[in-house]
Amino acid sequence: MAAVTLKQVVKRYDDRQTIIHGIDLEIADGEFVVFVGPSGCGKSTLLRMIAGLEEISGGELHIGGLLANEIAPAKRGLAMVFQSYALYPHMTVFENMAFALKLAGHKGEELKAQVGRAADILQITHLLQRRPKELSGGQRQRVAIGRAIVRKPEVFLFDEPLSNLDASLRVQMRVELSRLHKELKTTMIYVTHDQVEAMTLGQRIVVINGGRIEQVGTPYELYNNPGNLFVAGFLGAPKMNFVPAEVTHIGAIGVRVRLADGSLIDADADGSGTMAEQKVTLGIRAEHMAVLAAGSQQANTIAAVVGHVEYLGDQTIVYASMAGDASLIALRQPQGSAMLRAGERIAVHLPPAHCHLFDDRGRAFLRA
Repeated sequence: MAAVTLKQVVKRYDDRQTIIHGIDLEIADGEFVVFVGPSGCGKSTLLRMIAGLEEISGGELHIGGLLANEIAPAKRGLAMVFQSYALYPHMTVFENMAFALKLAGHKGEELKAQVGRAADILQITHLLQRRPKELSGGQRQRVAIGRAIVRKPEVFLFDEPLSNLDASLRVQMRVELSRLHKELKTTMIYVTHDQVEAMTLGQRIVVINGGRIEQVGTPYELYNNPGNLFVAGFLGAPKMNFVPAEVTHIGAIGVRVRLADGSLIDADADGSGTMAEQKVTLGIRAEHMAVLAAGSQQANTIAAVVGHVEYLGDQTIVYASMAGDASLIALRQPQGSAMLRAGERIAVHLPPAHCHLFDDRGRAFLRA
C-alpha cells in the first residue's frame, strides 16, 4: 500500500490550453478516494497522470513517498481498471488474469495460487475456464478487477469502471468494490461522474470542476456543508434548490433574507462581513422542506404553486414555482404523504437550520 501526494500538479497540452490547474491533494495509505465532477472537468486526465499515461506538465507526484514524475508506468506499483473491460477475447478468464504474471516471470503453482486467490475474493472461481463472450457485463468487470488484483499493486486506479453496466448491476458492483477495499486495505482512487457512486464508495470525495478542486471531504461533509454553489448543486438528486435573495438583517446567530415575492426567510448562517441589501443565493435541499396545512401562518414559509409531480414509490418529488421566480423548486415527500396535484397552491416551510447562503461569488456562508 502507498500514500499518493500531488503538489501543484499541472497539465498543459500547449502554451494556451491548460487542463489541470495546480492541484494539491494528499491521499492517505489505504484510503478510498473518489474523483467526481462533470464530463470534461479533468478527473480522468488527473487519474491518467497518476498512472503515468499522461505526462505531468508541472508540479510533483509522490507515490509511497517517492517522486514519481519520471518513473515508468509499469514501475509505479499501480493497477488500473478501465471503463472498457479490455479483456483478450481468445483467452479464458484464467489466462486473462494470469497474463501480466506470466510476463513478469511467474510460473506453475505460484501463478495458479495468485490467480486462485483473486478469483476467490471476487467469487469468480467457477468462471476461470470461460471466455469473455460467455460472461455477463458484471462478470467481465470482475475479471478486469481480478487482473489488477493479481499484480498486488500498491494503488488501484478505477476510471469509471461501472459506466457500461445496467442500474441493478451498478448497485451490486458498488457493494462488491466496497467489500473489496475492506478486504484488501489498499489505496484506491476512483473516477466517476455519477454522484451516487461517489457518495456510496468514497471515504473522501474530491469534487473537480474545470481542472480545479472545488472541495474535498467526506460524503457527509460535502452534502451537508458544501463550500460553494457548484458543490451544493452537483451533489444530491434532485439538486439543492437555489433562490435569489437579498440580506435584510444580520443577527447574532443568523441572517434574514428577502425573496423576490417578499417572503422573509431566516438562515442559521454566520453573517460576519455581510451587509444589508447584499445579493445572495438561498439554498435548501428537497428533503428539508415541508408542505404545511392550508392556511398555515408559520414563520419561514413561502407560497408556491405545484407544477409537476413525480411518484417514485417510496417518495414523491414535487416541482413547484414561486411568485417572482421563474425557476422551479423541488420538494421530496416521504411515502404516505398526501398526493399533491398540478396547479395546487401550497405553503412550504424552510427550517432555518437547513437554509444555506452563498455570496455573489458562490462561496458558502459559514454555518452559525
